[in-house]
Amino acid sequence: MGDGPVGLGRDLILQRSDALYVAPRWLPGAHAQTIWPALFSRPATAVRPLRWERERWDTPDGDFVDVDRISVERRGTAPLVVLFHGLEGSSRSHYAQAVAHACMRAGWSIAVPHFRGCSGEPNRAPRAYHSGDWPEVDWILRRFCATHSGALQAIGVSLGGNALLRWAEEAGHAARGVVQSLVSVSAPIDLAAGGAAISCGFNRLVYTRMFLRTLKPKAIGMVHRYPGLADARAIAAAQDLRAFDNAFTAPVHGFRDTDDYWRRASAKPHLARIRVPTLLINARNDPFLPASALPAAGEIAPGVWLEQPEEGGHVGFARGGPPGVLDWLPQRILQFFAHGL
Repeated sequence: MGDGPVGLGRDLILQRSDALYVAPRWLPGAHAQTIWPALFSRPATAVRPLRWERERWDTPDGDFVDVDRISVERRGTAPLVVLFHGLEGSSRSHYAQAVAHACMRAGWSIAVPHFRGCSGEPNRAPRAYHSGDWPEVDWILRRFCATHSGALQAIGVSLGGNALLRWAEEAGHAARGVVQSLVSVSAPIDLAAGGAAISCGFNRLVYTRMFLRTLKPKAIGMVHRYPGLADARAIAAAQDLRAFDNAFTAPVHGFRDTDDYWRRASAKPHLARIRVPTLLINARNDPFLPASALPAAGEIAPGVWLEQPEEGGHVGFARGGPPGVLDWLPQRILQFFAHGL
């Protein structure tokens, strides 16, 4: 793992203008660049259709994690990419599909472990998942490391990106014994700033309502299975993520309240602790995190690179003519994994 990008300069990626994403003219603005790719853009042409194979892993606390995999023929030695999805995401998410197609073309295997309750079946234990769930990430990555003999790379998208960064921060030097490198995409690394942004105006009307539409029924169902776990009426009344996290996420996962959860789970304050080659991709017009909350070069460790294109929205990055092709992000990720630049 000594051939990664450590020591090449923490501003290198920002200085490489040829690597930065540029939005097509027909796709203007942060919201269009977020919503359109998720609904209408397509992955680049695939070698063959995606055929996920599902594995169920029993967890130490008596629950389960469902893992969707696509393995190449040389499964044991081919590089394996582990992708941690975003809030209420899955292997069906547009970014997971696009990265999976790119991995197939490159001859790499890919796995998408689903956070608790995101695989289509309620989980068994009285817990869900959250942005700082790095112990879960640690358990998953170490299990992959123990069973895969080839190179192991990790991607975290949105919530999954913050959780993956928190794992790298907590693991320190030990992370290099598990993964070769990692990429974080559109991670809300300052949860307070992100929570405030998504709770206002159009963001609240569209994105917050979309997330709460699935989060609230799952949380209320868990409270019904485990009476006393949280206040079902407060969950049902939540109109933004702050209220939902205060009613469910924080008390269920050992935080005092939303402010305590957002403070302790945010990756931004600890980026200088990362000791594994890491690329952070954040569009400066991401509606989920204001550009003012993005990290600067002085807040990161050597071997951590910042790529902050002016456009791209939240996990958008479509290119080409309508309806757009989702090839820039997968190509950028695999380029970093293969060459460290």
